[in-house]
Amino acid sequence: MEKSVVKRENWGSKIGFIMAAAGSAVGLGNIWRFPYLLGENGGAAFLLIYLVFVVFIGISIMIAEFAVGRKSNRAAVGAFKSQSGGWTFAGVIGVLSAFFIMGFYPVVGGWSMSYIVKSFTGLLGNPEAIGGTFGAFITGSTQPLIWMLAFLVLNVLIVAKGIAGGIEKAAKLLMPVLFGLLVLIAFRSLTLTGAAAGLSYMFKPDFSAVTGQTWLAALGQAFFSLSLGMGCMITYGSYLNKKEDLVSNAVLVTGMDVGVALLAGLAMFPAIFAMGMEPDVGPGLVFVVIPSVFAAMGSIGTLLSIIFFIALTVAALTSSVSLMEVAVAYFIDEKGVERKKAVYGVSSAMGVLCVLSSLSLGAMAGFTIPGLGVGFFDLFDYITDKIFLSIGGLLLAIFVGWFLDKEELRQELTNGGTIQFGLFEAWHALIKYVIPVAIAIVAVAGIASIEQTGLMVFGLLIIVVLAVFSKKL
Repeated sequence: MEKSVVKRENWGSKIGFIMAAAGSAVGLGNIWRFPYLLGENGGAAFLLIYLVFVVFIGISIMIAEFAVGRKSNRAAVGAFKSQSGGWTFAGVIGVLSAFFIMGFYPVVGGWSMSYIVKSFTGLLGNPEAIGGTFGAFITGSTQPLIWMLAFLVLNVLIVAKGIAGGIEKAAKLLMPVLFGLLVLIAFRSLTLTGAAAGLSYMFKPDFSAVTGQTWLAALGQAFFSLSLGMGCMITYGSYLNKKEDLVSNAVLVTGMDVGVALLAGLAMFPAIFAMGMEPDVGPGLVFVVIPSVFAAMGSIGTLLSIIFFIALTVAALTSSVSLMEVAVAYFIDEKGVERKKAVYGVSSAMGVLCVLSSLSLGAMAGFTIPGLGVGFFDLFDYITDKIFLSIGGLLLAIFVGWFLDKEELRQELTNGGTIQFGLFEAWHALIKYVIPVAIAIVAVAGIASIEQTGLMVFGLLIIVVLAVFSKKL
C-alpha cells in the first residue's frame, strides 16, 4: 500500500484529545508507581522534588512534543525525519521505548484486572494471607498469562478502532470514571482515625531523607508518568488541528496527571498510617498493603477494593493504548500499513515480550539473560526507565532548542500569532540551555546506578545501533 493512500486521522474534539492525552499520562505510573516511590523516598520531600521537575521540565517537554508532532503532522519517527533525516534515530528511540514498556506493562495491567475478581471472591477474607496470595499469583505460569492476554486484547480492540472512534471514545468514558473512583476512595481514607499522620507524611518534607537516588527517581517518575520521551505526546500531537492551543493543553494535561497522582496518594497513605502499616514496601504497596488496609475496614473494604482495582485497571488501559498507538502509528505513517493490520502485528510482538516478562517472575524466575544479569521483566523496565526515556527527552530538548527554527516554533505555539504565549522566550531558553543539562546529569546518574554492567552496556549499545542504522527504518 502506498503511504498516500492512508488518510491521516484527527481527534474528533478538544475534550476528546484532552482526555486521551491525560489518559496517556495517567496510568500505572500514577497509581502503582508514584505511591511506592513516594514511600521509598521519604514522602513529602520526594513529592516536592517531583513537582519541581514536572513544572520546569515536564510541561516544557510536553509542549515541545506537541509542537513537533503537530508541526510535522507525523508520529514519533516521521516527526524527526521530516525536519532532519539525521535525527530519525531520536524518533526510533521513542517507538522502541513504547514497545519495550508494553513488554511488561500489560503484565501489571493483567494483575490489576485479576484483583478486581479476587476482591469479589474472598481476597480480603484472610488478611494474613494477602502477601502470599500476591506472591503465588505473579509467580504462576497460567493465571498471569491469561490476565495479561485479556488486558492486551482490550488494547487491541480500542486501538484498532482508530483515533476518534477508539482511543478518544474510550478516554472520554474512562477518565471521568477514574477521577470519580479515586475521589471516592480518597474521601473514605481521609475520614479514618489517624489519617492525619498520612497527610503529614505526604506534605511535610523531611529533606534529611533526600539522596541522589531521590532526585533520579523523581525525574524518572516525571517522564514515566507524563508519557514523555517515548513518542506518545508527539504521536497524539500529530493528530491535532491547527486551532488547538498547545501550551494550555500541555498545562491542563500535566495538571490532570499530577492531580491523579495526588489523589492516589490521598487514597493510600492516610489509610496506611491509620492502620499502622509501613509505606516503604516498594512495588507490592498496591497489591499487598492496600488490600490489607481494605481488609481492616470490615465489610466496606471489599467494595473499596473492587473500586480501587477498577480504577487501577482503567488508568493502566488509558496509558497502554497510547503506548501501542506509538508503534502502530509508525507502521501507518512510515510503512503505509493499514491500521488493523498494524495493530494485530504490533500487539502480537508485544504479546511475546509480555509472555517472557510474566514467566520471568514465575517458571523462568531462576533464568537471567546471559551477560545482563536480569530477567525479561526487569530488562524492559530498566532500559526504558533508566536509559531510553531520559535519553529520548534529552534528544528532544536538543533537537527543539538547537535544530528547529525558533520563529517557526513561535508560530506553531501561537497558532500563527492568533494566541498569546507570553513565556515563549523563557520556555525556549529552558528547552535550549537548562533542560538538556538537567536531564543529562540525571541520565548519567541513572545509567551509572545500574548495578549490572552488562545491562548498562546493552542499553547504550542499542542507542548506538539505532543512531547508525535508523535512516533505513
